Amino acid sequence: MTAEVEKVEKERIRKRPRLAWDVGPSEPEAQRDLVVVGNEGASRHASPPKRDDDREGHYVFNLGENLTPRYKILSKMGEGTFGRVLECWDRQTREYVAIKVVRSIRKYRDAAMIEVDILQHLAKNDKARGSRCVQIRNWFDYRNHICIVFEKLGPSLFDFLKRNKYCPFPVDLAREFGRQLLESVAYMHDLRLIHTDLKPENVLLVSSEYIRVPGCKRNSSDETHFRCLPKSSAIKLIDFGSTAFDNQNHSSIVSTRHYRAPEVILGVGWTYPCDLWSVGCVLVELCLGEALFQTHENLEHLAMMERVLGPLPEHMIQKANRGAEKYFRRGLRLNWPEGAISRESIRAVRKLDRLKDMLAQRVENCRSSLVDLLHGLLKYEPSERLTAQQALNHPFFQNPT
Repeated sequence: MTAEVEKVEKERIRKRPRLAWDVGPSEPEAQRDLVVVGNEGASRHASPPKRDDDREGHYVFNLGENLTPRYKILSKMGEGTFGRVLECWDRQTREYVAIKVVRSIRKYRDAAMIEVDILQHLAKNDKARGSRCVQIRNWFDYRNHICIVFEKLGPSLFDFLKRNKYCPFPVDLAREFGRQLLESVAYMHDLRLIHTDLKPENVLLVSSEYIRVPGCKRNSSDETHFRCLPKSSAIKLIDFGSTAFDNQNHSSIVSTRHYRAPEVILGVGWTYPCDLWSVGCVLVELCLGEALFQTHENLEHLAMMERVLGPLPEHMIQKANRGAEKYFRRGLRLNWPEGAISRESIRAVRKLDRLKDMLAQRVENCRSSLVDLLHGLLKYEPSERLTAQQALNHPFFQNPT
């Protein structure tokens, strides 16, 4: 199950009829307790009234309400197929937290409990807190919704790209992000865990602070504009709802489309290397400002791969499952462009360049070590792909100058 998370703007807390702010001396103004003023002037903490979930099983809430007496809801941070993420004030620890409130549907509840187990497993083995995986604070079952409490982090790398109108990150900053992401993946793989959904949306900056610098120009006629860059390059990996142990049964489809490895599309089986393919796609996106494979259909996706990386290996084509056989003619050649669903699809593939040329033309200060690293991460054959530790030892990270 892969959650395609749609980011939404923060909402401001609204005053409601017959409510007043409890201005306590010990709680900052932004976190004041919402209280109900009764007829006799007595007050009590506001708590969510009894109400049904919406038609899709999402928890219905109002800003300023309590999610149990401990947590006060401040804003909605995001929403996806799994449920909603709420920014809350933790009255016990006196800090902001992010709470993932899962839909009250059996399959999402079951998946959430698996995610809790994985998060606790990651935390238990991360005694030095160096895994760069988001920290679980707590979890509870509230009105048939599994609620997972996390440390509150900053925006995702995708949010930053979007804020900057998809102007890419400087290569040195992309290197720092890539190194930390690979450290997280290496840590997970050592624990025999496969994330399976690595993408810029699931990589969050630790801090929300940023600076404004002169922006990039797409071409010489563009006017100079400003873009935002994070003050700190520290990141953490999130969303372990699709994470799998290597020794358990694997679902046939994993990963968000743009970051899906060829072995998954061909149905030849997947394991740890599928994460490294995704890391390669993420690194390219950070350097280019847009996804490497912007596609929504398997045949077009494979055609894009061949356009950027060369022909698929014959032995992988021969092993393709029955569902993938239709993408090939006479069993060996990709059925392209004959099998294209539209002329627009053909044009989308044709406008792509080989990876080396694409990077040389569009990445400022592009180094040969970056190109070599990406070719190692985007090897078709999973067994030939770089491991996370091998990638960390690559000259791109070891010799940055």
